[in-house]
Amino acid sequence: MRLADLITTLDPAKAGSEMHALATRLYPICRSISGPGLRETLGILGESMPLKTFEVASGTEVFDWTVPKEWTLRDAWIKNAKGEKVVDFAKSNLHVMGYSVPVRAKLPLSELRARLHSLPDHPDWIPYRSSYYKDTWGFCLTQKQLDSLPDGEYEVCIDSTLADGSLTYAECFLPGSSQDEILLFCHACHPSLANDNLSGMAVAAQLAGLLQKAERRHSFRIVFAPTVIGSIVWLHQNEAGTARIKHGYTLALLGDSGQIQYKRSREGDAPVDRAMAHVLKQSGKPHVMRPFTPYGYDERQFNSPGFALPVGCLMRSPNGTFPEYHNSGDNLAFIKPDSLADSLLTAASALAVLEGDGVFINQNPKCEPRLGKRGIYDGLKGKNSLGDTELALLWILNQSDGRHSLLDIAEKAGMAFATVRRAADALEGCGLLKPA
Repeated sequence: MRLADLITTLDPAKAGSEMHALATRLYPICRSISGPGLRETLGILGESMPLKTFEVASGTEVFDWTVPKEWTLRDAWIKNAKGEKVVDFAKSNLHVMGYSVPVRAKLPLSELRARLHSLPDHPDWIPYRSSYYKDTWGFCLTQKQLDSLPDGEYEVCIDSTLADGSLTYAECFLPGSSQDEILLFCHACHPSLANDNLSGMAVAAQLAGLLQKAERRHSFRIVFAPTVIGSIVWLHQNEAGTARIKHGYTLALLGDSGQIQYKRSREGDAPVDRAMAHVLKQSGKPHVMRPFTPYGYDERQFNSPGFALPVGCLMRSPNGTFPEYHNSGDNLAFIKPDSLADSLLTAASALAVLEGDGVFINQNPKCEPRLGKRGIYDGLKGKNSLGDTELALLWILNQSDGRHSLLDIAEKAGMAFATVRRAADALEGCGLLKPA
């Protein structure tokens, strides 16, 4: 069954619930750009798809970057003079700045303050902070917690290891009838942030389930890796195969209540961009098409001039544009099952366009062929207008000269791609249409 047909059988409420449940399971895990939390996350994702993991050793040179040391965090806390834990990693893994070096010390609050990060404008939220490439340490806490700390001596403990190890990424490869590939990429490294990055992983996992059931023309490669360094490592390790990537999307920030937004690829009008623009326009829902910028998520690595891969970014509220971004406000209550389902349907529908597109040649190009005798045309006399499918037949016959794709025709006719694809199938089935 084609992906387009599978989409029509999808129960959005059930899919949304399943995606939210996966995010709920992954939410407590302390992830970073390396280490056991990342591996645990990938292990869970691998339960629903054929996922292969790769380890790239610390110190490996990847273009202008170096794979960092591996970070493992076991425990962390701040105790007051009474020995009470006033900040405790066990209560939220956001309490520790990512990649903090190990520390065990006693110091006055006046010195400790420089190591404490809070959000004065949102006093109940814990910020997310990290320092991957500079050896330092710190804690994150609510502004209310910080304001409640009296002067005095505090004991701090960060039980961590920063040592040579490896960076882990994983990919699910689903072969199609063609070696041409569609890439889907999700960053998988942020701790306890539901929209950024669990929503993208949940949507990708659900897409993997659909694609495993579908007849595939393209081969699909779904990659889960740490942000920035992960996509750079993946490109370095897979440089020879990138010529097979014809289309791609990064998936992030897909669970909040904002409208769908899409950032175009560097090219701006690549098939991935046109497919998404067509799906969003046909949906009739409010949406935003954004131009490419070299800032955001990992699409900027794929679109770098040395690769120039046509990879866009599907999201809802963009990074940095909502108060809950990169803090504890981005929790499981912030993402909604119906938003996840809407994001899934949007992504799957765009992929269905890429899967179903093609260029054809009319086998009876001199005037209109008689469609009625072939059983694919109603054409009842007295009708004021044709139905969409009948009109699509005429559009395809008129435009299929080996130069116009089905997406071209759908755009020109203002029709849903699925309607045009069904009409093309009917014409091909009775010998009036052949692939170019």
